[in-house]
Amino acid sequence: MDIDEGFYSRQLYVLGHDAMRRMGEANVLIAGMRGLGVEIAKNVILAGVRSVTVQDERVVEWFDLSSQFYLKETHLGQNRALSCLSSLSRLNGHVSVDGHNGPLDESLLSKFQVVVLTNSSLDEQIRIGAFCHSKNIKLIIADTKGLCGQLFCDFGEEFRVIDCDGESPVTVMIDSITKGNPGKVRCTDEHNLRDVTHVTFSGVQGMEELNTCGPVGVQVLDDYSFSICDTSAFSEYEKGGVASEVKKSETLTFKPLVEALDEALTDPEIMVPTDYGKLESHQTLHVAFQALHDFVGSTGHLPKPRSKVDADMLVTMTRKRSEASRLEELDEGVVRKLSMCARGDLAPVNAFIGGLAAQEVMKACSGKFTPLHQWLYFDALECLPEGEEDEEEALTEDACAPKGCRYDGQIAVFGSAFQEKLARQRYFLVGAGAIGCELLKNFSLIGLGAGEGGHITVTDMDSIERSNLNRQFLFSSQDIGRQKAEVAARAAREMNPTLNITAHQNRLGPESEGVYGLSFFRRLDGVAAALDNVDARVYLDQLCVLHQKPMLEGGTLGTKGSTVVVVPHLTQSYGPATATGTAIPLCTLKNFPHRIEHTLQWARDQFEGIFKHSAESLNQYLSDDSFLSRLEKGNEVEALEVLEAVSASVGDLRPRSWEDCVRWARLRWETLYNHDIRQLLHCFPPDAVTSSGVPFWMGAKRCPHPLTFDPECTTHMDFMVAAANLYGQTYGIKGACDRASVRALLAGLRVPVFAPKSSVKIHVSDEEMEEDKGKDVDTARLEALKAELASTTRPDCQAMRMHPLEFEKDDDGNFHMDYIVAASNLRAENYDIPTADRLKSKLIAGRIIPAIATTTAAVAGLMCLELYKLVQGHRQLHSFRSSFINMAVPMCVMSMPSKPHAFTVAGKEYSLWDSFLVEGRPDGQQEMTLGGLLDHIKRTHDLEVTGLFYGPAVLYIAGSSYEDRLQQRVPEVVCSVTKEEIPPHVEMLEMVPSFAEDEDCLIVPSIKYVLIPTLQN
Repeated sequence: MDIDEGFYSRQLYVLGHDAMRRMGEANVLIAGMRGLGVEIAKNVILAGVRSVTVQDERVVEWFDLSSQFYLKETHLGQNRALSCLSSLSRLNGHVSVDGHNGPLDESLLSKFQVVVLTNSSLDEQIRIGAFCHSKNIKLIIADTKGLCGQLFCDFGEEFRVIDCDGESPVTVMIDSITKGNPGKVRCTDEHNLRDVTHVTFSGVQGMEELNTCGPVGVQVLDDYSFSICDTSAFSEYEKGGVASEVKKSETLTFKPLVEALDEALTDPEIMVPTDYGKLESHQTLHVAFQALHDFVGSTGHLPKPRSKVDADMLVTMTRKRSEASRLEELDEGVVRKLSMCARGDLAPVNAFIGGLAAQEVMKACSGKFTPLHQWLYFDALECLPEGEEDEEEALTEDACAPKGCRYDGQIAVFGSAFQEKLARQRYFLVGAGAIGCELLKNFSLIGLGAGEGGHITVTDMDSIERSNLNRQFLFSSQDIGRQKAEVAARAAREMNPTLNITAHQNRLGPESEGVYGLSFFRRLDGVAAALDNVDARVYLDQLCVLHQKPMLEGGTLGTKGSTVVVVPHLTQSYGPATATGTAIPLCTLKNFPHRIEHTLQWARDQFEGIFKHSAESLNQYLSDDSFLSRLEKGNEVEALEVLEAVSASVGDLRPRSWEDCVRWARLRWETLYNHDIRQLLHCFPPDAVTSSGVPFWMGAKRCPHPLTFDPECTTHMDFMVAAANLYGQTYGIKGACDRASVRALLAGLRVPVFAPKSSVKIHVSDEEMEEDKGKDVDTARLEALKAELASTTRPDCQAMRMHPLEFEKDDDGNFHMDYIVAASNLRAENYDIPTADRLKSKLIAGRIIPAIATTTAAVAGLMCLELYKLVQGHRQLHSFRSSFINMAVPMCVMSMPSKPHAFTVAGKEYSLWDSFLVEGRPDGQQEMTLGGLLDHIKRTHDLEVTGLFYGPAVLYIAGSSYEDRLQQRVPEVVCSVTKEEIPPHVEMLEMVPSFAEDEDCLIVPSIKYVLIPTLQN
């Protein structure tokens, strides 16, 4: 199977090529096309199996529109599977999608390697389960009932898991290996190995026996060292080497459904919890779901919403089942709540269970990741109204009765009044990428902002790329190049025509404060963050704290996902960004790389410097008369590099033909991989020692060796072709890909002989670089270049302009990644670092976040469950959940959010959510004076302000020369102190006070002063 890497790019980083190929050979049947079934089908089709057949014998009802996003009112009365077939088929052109409206007989089931049952009876599950188990067909059963969900897997007697966790194998560089029993290995960096790990060795010099002895068990000693086998008889270790983790497969045995039903309560190994605080509830749900089948078999229907009679009947049936199943303790409260909401069909619950179920399908097809073994239960019953125990507060049967509308499946759980409240909500969605698309799907289905007064604003500055289509399912190939927010908003409105939504293309940041200011946030009920970087999340979180708005936040990394709910005055905020410590020291990049990440970053820097910054510098020189004078005021090292590049671009070295570009690439290769390395070794020979007598080349400093150019070497020619073409692009010269012609051009080319430069300073640490910054500049050369360019007649600007290249990782025809891969691997060869293939290089150099549709769907579902609580106005901390999931293991951890940190001022407790809002004016026309503001704080909060600060500016200090400012208006004081006008879009000034009552407080509530709109505008 040829894999479309442009389409599956981000998923490939999660699964890998081998798993994708195995998945591309599988045929999958998904039975039941209500909300849960279509969610699973959508995710599996996007994943890229060979074929998907969707089956359903029933017709579309109003209830289906609550969560089936491909059904419309025009489909009412038509077959469910056939009605959504065309929409599913458009998701992925590589997958064959078919529909079936007949029964599930054995002749049909035999055609598939994986069968998924949704919305099926227990009798049907047992019958099909027995058949699938006997034929080694992987079976997945998924079901949702209101706020509860169930998942079951049977992958047969022997199912081989090729990669249990999907984590990248650890590769560590070796610093030393001792002879002994056991031998001790020390690494140059933290190794992140575990005691159960086995490793293989390669590139070890001296103790070569390790290179051929096969996988060796590891015993971790500390973060930097581990012990291995007996090395006492091996040769003496000299240097180098890499230890690579060996991923081990595992074979699992699954019980057929009929056995697993009975043993789920007695065998803890076959029930995986989704919330460790609800273990007993999940055991109750295992029995209650079976009792629901009994109830339907007896009455012909599910329990009616809020029917006490039906709830009592289900409790009785569950009690009988629990006695037969030997359940130690039955939670009848959980059974009653299940009964009350069992008819409900909720998009967020289907999104979560559907994401998990689709991931299990992918595991069944590929053998990648550990499958669910075997039962999983989930409930979000805390979403129900708080205080339900109070009879007056409880929902009634009438409130939850169907209304003949698209929200009937949701009204059955929360009632019609809540549905009306959802429709009036005003929400701000930041990000229309993968999570953003899933959230908009859920928003449209639940009716958020779909009524009078309701509204959704979505903003995203990015446009659609082909690599987005594998998980951002609201987009199609016809949308490539269009704005994400615009297309996503249109697609959401097609799902629910009553949705009120506006699309923006703004980046969230200081530059958009004029759009997303006080007036905008005051109209909001809440914010949802679907962002792909921490800095943007932190900025949005700060806005939510400033404007006292709740925030839903979610993120994914491959099969891992997390959600955070931020509730004003109840929970912590998202919080500030924390340093990750991932920056690579400059001395490491320049001279002492020891990991492939170092050589890839070096290659990326080379790309930016040669093909972007040099071109930009020339264009500035041509168009800006002050360019040279501005350079004189900057760093001399940078100035010399810039002037060298400009001089070469306007002088005799400027290329005029393709042959010139090839010649430049060859000379560049010789400089980077031969001369520069020789120069380094000239300064620090292989046997160099430090002043303390320690070998210089040891530990993280790997002694390099120069390369000799070989036109028959693929990597050498990869660099030639890519570098020459990119260089030509910056000058508008057409290139070529024919390697034979490039070799012919290289044949007669002479390259300079290496001549060491004794004056060159080689920096060995960041500290030394900082100390010597600018001291080793060839000042004579710098001044000569300045004089040369200043005296030269400026050439014709338009003809001489260059074309800076913006690095683009996803366009395989532009030579960008070709250059990065070749440049990085050649430098890795210099330093005996294991090279990286194109996929891994693209991941690291392109700073790509691995992504997969299943995780995205599950995370968005969990976020929307918290939305239910926010809209209802829940105020108990234990009602909310933050979550972390790893669908590869699988694991789901849910926990209560933390309370906000409290601090005390003058004996009164505050948190980050507290501030002193001031917006009343004495005469309604004039801004308050500074003295009036301080008097207002004293009257309303009984606190005496002794100091007031606006950012770094001091507005007032008591008992000082600042007293004359008390008669000035607050905006006047701010302007006079900062010496800047208040921007027209600023509607509120946030100031930090200090108080006489407690002057030693490090944290105090801020004063938020709202400007008069008429005067401010």
